[in-house]
Amino acid sequence: MSGGVTGSGSPQPPEPPPGSRAVPHCYRHPDRETYISCQRCGRPICPQCMNQASVGFQCPECVAAGRSSSPRPGTVYGGAARGGDNVVTLALIGLNVVMFVLILATGGSGSPLLREVVLFPVGVAGGEWWRLFTTMFVHVELFHLFFNMFALWIFGPQLEHLLGRLRFAALYLLSGLVGSIAVYWLSNPATPTLGASGAVFGLLGAALVVSVRRGYDVGWLLGLLGINVAFTFLAPNISWQGHLGGLVGGLLLGAALAWAPRPHRTMLHLAAFVAVFVLCAFLVVARTAQLTGA
Repeated sequence: MSGGVTGSGSPQPPEPPPGSRAVPHCYRHPDRETYISCQRCGRPICPQCMNQASVGFQCPECVAAGRSSSPRPGTVYGGAARGGDNVVTLALIGLNVVMFVLILATGGSGSPLLREVVLFPVGVAGGEWWRLFTTMFVHVELFHLFFNMFALWIFGPQLEHLLGRLRFAALYLLSGLVGSIAVYWLSNPATPTLGASGAVFGLLGAALVVSVRRGYDVGWLLGLLGINVAFTFLAPNISWQGHLGGLVGGLLLGAALAWAPRPHRTMLHLAAFVAVFVLCAFLVVARTAQLTGA
């Protein structure tokens, strides 16, 4: 019996008359005649299965195999290139702006929200460890917010382009954390500290190291850094501990990101981030024990 359906229910092409030339049928849809073949494997494919290639068409399996064997595009320092070099930068700016608006709307410097998120060493010693992170998104003065966000917009997209989103976000958060740890150790335990300056100084430090590694002219970066360090010590009510702590964190992480050998780059980057985080955790525990007498 010619044609028909097999026991499995899959349609089969009709058998050609004796002596006639067989009509090709799509290998994925046996009931469809076709005279188009995959340029890669030669199997016949119907219009539904055709994928435009540089020459002719390819079947779905060959397209998938080609994608899996193609190298994944990456950033200069090993991150995944996803397009859009400022996604994380804009998200960080957005978080800072949203926090500023919420604090302003709930009382400004007297906001109960502010009291819960500002870096207050006595609070951290009492178990409120989240303050070490939340403080880097907190501002109560417009000019403070503006200068930090302007600096983030200047350095953020360039570093995000070179590092990739995950590495850039980790650099920002860990640099800010190192700045918070410096405040926790070196400032008056009863004095609150706030602002994204530690994280921003970290980006500045990382940008300096990466620029040196890539052979860029760093004269303007050194000048900018000098101005900011001078401003840190000359202007009143500036946390030099947070600024310099963030800068040190950015310099160290930037060196690990920029100088890691290519064959082991991802592993070494991860090791550097984990090492800095573990060191920060150890320092928090040690300082807490010192403040509480435990």
